[in-house]
Amino acid sequence: MKKKALALGVSLLLMTSMLLSVSGCGQKTATTTTTEKKADSIVLGVATSLGQFDAAGSLKAAQLAVDEINASGGVDVGGTKRPFEIVSIDTRDAEPSIPVTDALAAIEKQILEKKPAAMVVGVLRSEVLLSAMDMIAKYKLPYMVSIAMTPDFEKKVESDPKYKYMFRVGLSSPYLVGNLADNLSTIGKKFNYNKVYFVNQDVAWAKGTNDGLEKWAKANGWTVVGHDAYPTGASDFSSTLNKAKLGGAQLIVPVFDMPESANLVKQASAMKVPALFTGFISSAASESSWKTFGGDINGLVNFLFENASLPVKALPKSIPFNEAYGKKFGEAERTKITGHGGGPSYDSIYILAEAIKKAGSLDADKLVTALEQTDMDGMIGHLKFNKNHQIIYGSDPKTSAVSIAFQWVDGKRVPVYPAAIAEGEIVLPAIK
Repeated sequence: MKKKALALGVSLLLMTSMLLSVSGCGQKTATTTTTEKKADSIVLGVATSLGQFDAAGSLKAAQLAVDEINASGGVDVGGTKRPFEIVSIDTRDAEPSIPVTDALAAIEKQILEKKPAAMVVGVLRSEVLLSAMDMIAKYKLPYMVSIAMTPDFEKKVESDPKYKYMFRVGLSSPYLVGNLADNLSTIGKKFNYNKVYFVNQDVAWAKGTNDGLEKWAKANGWTVVGHDAYPTGASDFSSTLNKAKLGGAQLIVPVFDMPESANLVKQASAMKVPALFTGFISSAASESSWKTFGGDINGLVNFLFENASLPVKALPKSIPFNEAYGKKFGEAERTKITGHGGGPSYDSIYILAEAIKKAGSLDADKLVTALEQTDMDGMIGHLKFNKNHQIIYGSDPKTSAVSIAFQWVDGKRVPVYPAAIAEGEIVLPAIK
């Protein structure tokens, strides 16, 4: 009797297993289906310092572009439409205490575990980017840079063909210095100004920018009243403001990416410093800055390294981008879009989609060839790489990408530079 019961039990188990297999409800079948679904997607890696506002916003901008492309059917790969999929990992490289090796380990972990077809956004710190270039060369993976600005990037691409997988869509330091100098020249001619005071954060990129501008000013006959540097986290700028006021500085050029930097113009307003501020103060770049600082930043001329946060008529893709960003992430998040990284990250996804379509493949070497042939309109202007894989920046969005400046005027950001995108002229703020 026991033998018959045992035989019956075995038969029932076998029948149940067969039914599960046929119906598709078995564990093995479900796992296979999930694997097949993931295999259909084109994985894009984002390894960056996710706790930093430029990087966090850049990831959101890239995700928005991915959603738009997927909603239209996906990416054409040799006649087959496939969706993009973004995976992310926090390198923490914006944190000063994090060693370069830790950030590199995070990048390699993502490459080995997620096996992306390409990487976008990229790291923030230039020293991490330069070190990562050898890793990318090892894995032969297309890598699109949005934030790190070091000019040594181009030098390395030029120096050795193994770095051919690296492309930068974001602004470089030399372009930033050139744009700031051109804007100073325009202001100088308009108001007959030639006395300037430079003040910056004591970090390599900011110091290098204002050092370059100081050389330009002296070479063009300007009087440099002073040049000060402040450590990250400083919030009292009264010493600089006193010297600028006593020295008769007509222009003050700030270059900062720390949150406390807006206190510079806040203190200048309280001290009635009669100078026009024009440069880059990250915490005063987003639309939400007026809510934080109000009339204290009125009159400030602030740069957006690459535009994403400001709807500009001459950059028509920036208008629907802001609308879509607000719908996806909320209006509060839209007003926090910064002046660096978001635009290039968004455009990078479309550049990659076009390159994949042109190559008809995800083969890295074929993608490099297709990326080198990029010639299309993006949100930050016309997109075309130079021989060293840097997107070309200029003053006309019809022929190049553009870096723009706006002026805070009674709570609104008015685009004022370059002339091709300007929707108003720079005005001197009234000193009350």
